[in-house]
Amino acid sequence: MVYSAMGNPSGFRKTITHVVFDMDGLLLDTEKFYTEVKENILSRYNKTFDWPLKAKMLGMKAIEAAKVFVEETGINDSLTADQFLVEREEKLKSLFPKSELLPGVSRLLNHLHAKGVPIAVASSSHRHHFELKTQRHSEMFSLMHHIVLGDDPEVKHGKPSPDVFLVASKRFEGGPVDPSNILVFEDAPSGVLAAKNAGMSVVMVPDQRMDKSFHGPADQVLDSLLDFNPSEWGLHPFEDNEVKCFDVFPKGYMSINIKS
Repeated sequence: MVYSAMGNPSGFRKTITHVVFDMDGLLLDTEKFYTEVKENILSRYNKTFDWPLKAKMLGMKAIEAAKVFVEETGINDSLTADQFLVEREEKLKSLFPKSELLPGVSRLLNHLHAKGVPIAVASSSHRHHFELKTQRHSEMFSLMHHIVLGDDPEVKHGKPSPDVFLVASKRFEGGPVDPSNILVFEDAPSGVLAAKNAGMSVVMVPDQRMDKSFHGPADQVLDSLLDFNPSEWGLHPFEDNEVKCFDVFPKGYMSINIKS
């Protein structure tokens, strides 16, 4: 399903020449791993991890999210943010290699790359986590012109600050690219704000359990990347041999290419 533009009520859209993607929860189905670990830790304190808190933490740098987590759950007297990260790291390193692509990712990335649209990743994830998460998907991520991560020395502040997206705009060939010509795909409220703070247009693909109040300034909100229509943004439309079909993986969808 496609929802009407929120941050762009006039419906007017800039000319898009470049596309930047968030990674966790947008390209890769990794957010469930973070949730699993947090729920496991909180169970020791007879506490639960709710969606308003998860939405607030999405897209933040690790230490910033950790501080929010221990403070808002009230466990900071028993577990510091640094201690939480150490324990989380131990649990996550066995989960990340299992990361799967989300619905529509392969279809969209291959389409944009084939049409010569420069694409990049701008993620809060650190390098060592990125390598674990993407080790089964190196071919897909090789389509990216470049990848900017949260521990990049030029990324001084995490989302919702615009740093990671502005750095990404500088590294395209011939950059920096005018932010108004960049379309960002995000799943997190903080990431949407970061992209808008950078002066870019944003398509949000949130988890369906997220309250709609978090959709905020997004220019367009989709249920899935399978719902994205490139021609609405002045990009080459999908061709007849690029189809979407329903399947059981994951969230009920998968995308395939049919060659004639």
